[in-house]
Amino acid sequence: MNRRELLLGSASAGALIGVQPARSASAGISRGSDGFPMPPAERHLPPRLAETDPSRTLLELGWRFHEGDIATPEPQGHNETYLSVKAGNALGAAAMLYDDSEWAEIRLPHDWAAAQPFEKTANVSQGYRRRGIGWYRRILQLDPADRGKTIELHFDGIATNATIWVNGSVVAHNWSGYNSIHVDLTPFARFGDEENVIAIRVDADAKEGWWYEGAGLYRHAWLVRRAPVAIVTDGVHCTPEQGTDGRWQVPVTVTLGNIERASAAITVEAVLLGPDGREISAARADVTVPTLDKAEAQLALDPGSPGLWSVETPTLYTVRTRVLRAAVAIDERRTAIGFRTIRFDPDKGLFVNGKQVKLKGVCLHQDHAGVGVAIPDSLMAWRLERLKAMGCNAIRMSHNAPTGELLDWCDRMGFLVMDENRNFNPAPDYLAQLEWLVRRDRNHPSVILWSVFNEEPMQGTEAGVEMVRRMSAAVHRLDRSRPITAAMNGAFYNPANVSTVVDVMGFNYYQADYDKFHQLNPEKPMTSSEDTSAFETRGAFATDKAGHVITSYDEEAASWGGTHRDTWKQIADRPYVAGGFVWTGFDYHGEPTPHDWPTISSFFGILDLCGFPKTAFDIHRAHWIDDRPVVAIAPHWTWPGREGQPIKVFVSSNAERVSLRLNGRDLGVQNVDRIMGNEWTVPYAPGRIEAVALRGGKQVARAVHETAGAPVALRLTPARSVMAGDDEDAQAVTIDAVDAKGRHVPTANLATRFSVEGATILGVGNGDPNSHEPERVAAGSGARSLFNGLAQIIVRAGTGRGRIVIKASADRLKSATLIIDRADIMPRPQVPAIAAKFEVREWRRSPRLIERPAPTLAPPDGDNNSWDLVRSGLATPAEAQAGWRVYRSRVMPWKKVATRGGTLHFDGVGGRAELWVDGVKLASKQDAGPAPLTAGLPAGPGARTIVLIVEAPAGGASGLLGAVAITAD
Repeated sequence: MNRRELLLGSASAGALIGVQPARSASAGISRGSDGFPMPPAERHLPPRLAETDPSRTLLELGWRFHEGDIATPEPQGHNETYLSVKAGNALGAAAMLYDDSEWAEIRLPHDWAAAQPFEKTANVSQGYRRRGIGWYRRILQLDPADRGKTIELHFDGIATNATIWVNGSVVAHNWSGYNSIHVDLTPFARFGDEENVIAIRVDADAKEGWWYEGAGLYRHAWLVRRAPVAIVTDGVHCTPEQGTDGRWQVPVTVTLGNIERASAAITVEAVLLGPDGREISAARADVTVPTLDKAEAQLALDPGSPGLWSVETPTLYTVRTRVLRAAVAIDERRTAIGFRTIRFDPDKGLFVNGKQVKLKGVCLHQDHAGVGVAIPDSLMAWRLERLKAMGCNAIRMSHNAPTGELLDWCDRMGFLVMDENRNFNPAPDYLAQLEWLVRRDRNHPSVILWSVFNEEPMQGTEAGVEMVRRMSAAVHRLDRSRPITAAMNGAFYNPANVSTVVDVMGFNYYQADYDKFHQLNPEKPMTSSEDTSAFETRGAFATDKAGHVITSYDEEAASWGGTHRDTWKQIADRPYVAGGFVWTGFDYHGEPTPHDWPTISSFFGILDLCGFPKTAFDIHRAHWIDDRPVVAIAPHWTWPGREGQPIKVFVSSNAERVSLRLNGRDLGVQNVDRIMGNEWTVPYAPGRIEAVALRGGKQVARAVHETAGAPVALRLTPARSVMAGDDEDAQAVTIDAVDAKGRHVPTANLATRFSVEGATILGVGNGDPNSHEPERVAAGSGARSLFNGLAQIIVRAGTGRGRIVIKASADRLKSATLIIDRADIMPRPQVPAIAAKFEVREWRRSPRLIERPAPTLAPPDGDNNSWDLVRSGLATPAEAQAGWRVYRSRVMPWKKVATRGGTLHFDGVGGRAELWVDGVKLASKQDAGPAPLTAGLPAGPGARTIVLIVEAPAGGASGLLGAVAITAD
C-alpha cells in the first residue's frame, strides 16, 4: 500500500476510527479529561474517506463573501433594459465585472450564522441568531484541455434558498438547504485566459426547520470534469440482492450521458473488489448513448459467498465501474457496498442478516459547537465514534438528508440509518429532492429505512395519504430493497391516515399507544422513530428553573416524552417495537425547550453541544452495551460546603450486582436494575467513592470519583496526538482545570485564553446552553469559559510536516501547552484560487465605415440590431476593402481604479487604432499589424465609456485580437 492507502484504511471500524480493544474489565474504566468513559483512541493519523469519483476536485478556496443583500440596480434606458434580460448580462452582484474586491476572503465549508451574536429579538427556534441574506463569488479558470468535456459544479448543501449564476446567466435555483445542487457548466464554460465567474445569492431567512439551520455554502463544493461520454452523477446503482435460494447477486445499473454531436458506442465494465482490494467478479456490457441524451447499461456480478455487513462487522466491498472506449478507460466510479439483508417483522421487530436486532438509535441534527453546520469530515467521524462507544447502533437523520460523508462513515463504522426527507410535498420541485436523496443514498448498506416526513399535520387526512402514496411510489421506482416509513405524532386511528400506506409504522412518542396500535394492526411492523425528549444540563445535579439549569439525574422530560429510562423500558419490553431513536444524540442550537431566552440551545442531548457526555450517556451504555461490562457513577464527588448532607448517588451498570464504597467503607450491594439504574443516598464526605460491578460474584468493572481540590492549572487533551497536515483534518481539543494532584475539577467555571500555531481555530464551545460567548474567534487566538469544568477548541491542521502548538492560560492558574504532531500528508486536490481581473469583454461593433468616424459615434438607444455585439479576443474577419470600425464598451471600473486610476491594456489590436475614454484620446497605434495597446486610465467616478476606432486594412484580420483588461495603479 502507498501512504494514502494506509491513511484511508479499509478493514474494520476499529482500524478506521482508532478504537483500541476494550481493556480488561478488572482494570476498571478510565475516563478522559472530558469524562468520556473509554480507553483513549490510538494516537495515529485520522481516517480519510476514499474518493469515489476521480473526476471531482474540491472547489473550496478562493471564494469571496458579502454578508447582507445587494440590491440589483434598475436598468437605465431601453438599451440597458434590453440587454439586462439577455443571457450573460446579469446586473448587480451577479454581473461578471461586479467589484467584489472588498468582500471577505473565505473558504468552504462556510456557515456565516455561526459567527452571529445571540440576539433576543432573533428567531428562538434558530437559536437567537440572525441569518439573513449573503452573496458568494468565485473566479474559475478552465484548462483548454477541458474543452469538450462534461463539466459540472456540485454544491453539496447551501442553506437555504439559492440562486446561482455562471458568467452572468442564471444556471440554478434551489429551494432546500439539504439537497445537493448539480450545475451543468458545459454550455456556459470559458477556457484558457477567459474567466468564469460564479455568483451565488443565498437567502438564509427562508426556514425549513424549527432548529438551527446555519447559513451559506456549508457543505463541500466540487468542480467535476468528465469525458464527453461518462457516467452521470449518482448514475451507478448496485445494491446487492439475495435470491430465494440464498445466493447473492450484485445487479449493476449504470446511467450514462453524452454531450458529443453524435451517438457514441462504449463499453461499461463493472468489477467487484473484496475488502482486501482483490477482484472477485467482473462483467461488461456494450451500449450506445444518444447525443445529448442518456442510456442505461445493465450488468450483474456474482460475489460467491461474501462476508456480510453488520453493526458488529461492517464489511465493505467495492464496485468499480468504468466506461471504456476503444479499450481505454475514460471514466470511473468506486461505490462501497455491503451484503446484508433487512426485514421488519410485525411481531419481532428488525432482523439484519436473519438476526434480531434492536434499534438503539439517536436522532441527529447537523450542528456542533463552534462550527455550526459546517462540520469537518473528521469531526463527523469523532462524533460517531462517541455514539458507537455508547452502544448506539442506529441514527435517524433528523429531519433531512445528511451530508454524504456522514453516510460514508456510517457504512464504515456500522450504523443503521433512517434516511429522512425534509419537505412533505409531492409537487415537482420537492419530489425531485426526494428522488435525489434516494439516487444518492441507495447504495449505502447503512441505510435501512426511507422516511418521507416528520410530524406533518396532514398525516391523518385523505390528502396526506395521497401525498404519501405518490412519494412512496417515487421512492420504490428507484429502490425496492428498503421499506418506507413516516414519523407520525398522532392520528394513528383516523379513518384516513398515512400508517395505512407506509411499510413500517413510525411512532414519534405516544408510547402508551404501542400495544393498542399493534393489536389493531397486527400485520404492520413498527418502530419508535423518535422518543424520550428528556432534559439534562451537563454537570448539573439540581434544577434551577430561574437559572435555566436542569438536573442530570434523568428526572425531567417534555410533556410529550419521557425520561431516558422510562422510554427505553417501554421499547425494550416489546419485541414487536423494532427499537427507538432518542431525541437527541447531541444537543443542538435552537429549539431551547423547555426554556427560552437567554437559553440558546437544546437540553435534549445525550451529549452536549461539544460532545461531552451527560449522565444519559452512561444510562444508555448500561442499556445498550452487551459485549463488555459497564459501570458509572453520577454525580461527581466534589461538593465543598455540603459535608454531611445527603447526596443521591446514581449508578448505571449492565452487570448482575453492584456495590458502592466511600473511602473504603461498604455502602451496600444491590441487584442491578439495568434499565432504571441503582440509587443510594449517601451523606457527603470528601474522598473516594467507588462503584464495583460484579458478575458471578467477581469484579468485572469499577468506576471511581475522587474529591478534587481547588484548581491550580489548566490541561489540554486532544482526541489524537497526530494530525494530517492536509489543511483539512480537524479535531476537538478539551480544556479543563486540574487540582494539585492532577485531578479534574468538575466545578471549575473560569475564563480561559488560548493561542494556536500551526493550525486554525475553527470554533470554540463549552456545552453551556445559556452561554452567549462568541463561538468564533480570531484564527490564532481566543477565549472561552469553562462550564462545569470543560471547554473545547476545534482546530484545523495546516499543511505539511510540523507541529501544532496550543497554549492555554487563566488568571492565577498554571498555563498548559499541548504539542500535536502534524504529518506530511498530501492535501486533497483543490481547484486553485484565481485573482480576479477586470476584463472588458462585451463590445458593440459598428458596421464598416468608409470614412474615419468621430469617437462620439454610437447606435441610438434601443438600436440593438445595426451594431454587432462582440467579445474581445474574437477578431473581425478579413474584409476585401479597407475601412473603419468603432468598438464601444461602457463599464463600471472597480472602486480602487475609480479612486486611484489604473491601466487599460489591450493584449492585441489589429489595424491602426485610436483609444478614447470618456471623450478623451488616451493612446494611438500607428502600425496596422497586430500589437498590444496600453494607456493610463485616469481616476474618476461612475461608468466609463471606452471607444476604440480601428482602421482595418484590406485582406487582414482586425479589431480586438486578445483580452482587454483594466488594472489598478
